Amino acid sequence: MDIREATRSYETWLARHTRVVPADLRLKHARMAESAFYFLRGTFYRWAQQWPEACPDLAAAPRVLAVGDLHVENFGTWRDAEGRLVWGINDVDEAWRLPYTNDLTRLATSALLAIRAGHLAVSPREACDAILEGYHRALELRGRPFVLEERHGWLRKMALGELRDPEKYWTRLDALPTARGAIPTGVLRAALPDRRLAVRVVARQAGVGSLGRPRFVALATAHGARIAREAKALVPSAVAWASGRARASSLCAAILERAVRDPDPFFSVRAGWIVRRLSPHCSRIDLADLSRERDERRLLRAMGLETGNIHLGSSAPIAADLRRRRGRWLEHATQTMARLVETEWRECARI
Repeated sequence: MDIREATRSYETWLARHTRVVPADLRLKHARMAESAFYFLRGTFYRWAQQWPEACPDLAAAPRVLAVGDLHVENFGTWRDAEGRLVWGINDVDEAWRLPYTNDLTRLATSALLAIRAGHLAVSPREACDAILEGYHRALELRGRPFVLEERHGWLRKMALGELRDPEKYWTRLDALPTARGAIPTGVLRAALPDRRLAVRVVARQAGVGSLGRPRFVALATAHGARIAREAKALVPSAVAWASGRARASSLCAAILERAVRDPDPFFSVRAGWIVRRLSPHCSRIDLADLSRERDERRLLRAMGLETGNIHLGSSAPIAADLRRRRGRWLEHATQTMARLVETEWRECARI
């Protein structure tokens, strides 16, 4: 099965689990054609097919509740129950029981492709070393959430970029088109502080991998200021497709419940939808959104540590397996997967 056949097969499978939005799917294909970095983000289904064969030793590692589709732009911020700003992995739609090495390899591969696309300025070796250093640190600490208050001031400064300015943020959401068709109105209203609030529901396009799935945002005003709640269609992980499963349950709620994490109190799974609060500081962070004054090696180390925070929610002999791995195994696996991704991107610049 080549990339074109895999894409057609996966999208047919996806349509059995949710109503696909054709315009969003076309946008996804266009974004994937822009660079190998975006191609990686849009083709986790292909990664799920190829990674076990390309990296067989890593595929034999202990299994955990893994993010699956991990990459350097899968991080963001939210407010916890105490109102504190928290940073961490922002999207776990593709969660599945996978070798812990899957997330590390995919995160490092995305960093390598981001370097080649000019989004990061560190070397590939530095990126792999930083990610592994952070992951080892998470295992030593038994996890540590990133609460951006008296600690992690460097990360708070980096995350609070100009593009997350409230006026600009709400202007962008207000410009979105009013949604039509089958809208999960009840799900969205249940997430608001008052069901009786006047709302406008808009259709939102975001990310790359999840483009094509319905995504709605309820915009409202409460106590004189703007609020928003998003509902995104919940589907099983693409690993279910790659393994030939006709039916499978999503594990996105389970992975967050078990992780070493300061949770987002507004995140929930309801009636087949992933629901969360959106606000200037409760959203995913693109690399372009980060301040230019940033320590990228330190950032990648934090990403490795946060990956460990997620994996520590599973009882698996990760530390023992890591100790037996010698040499630059992550760097070698990253180079292997980057070559596969770039080859298929060049062969299929537009699917």
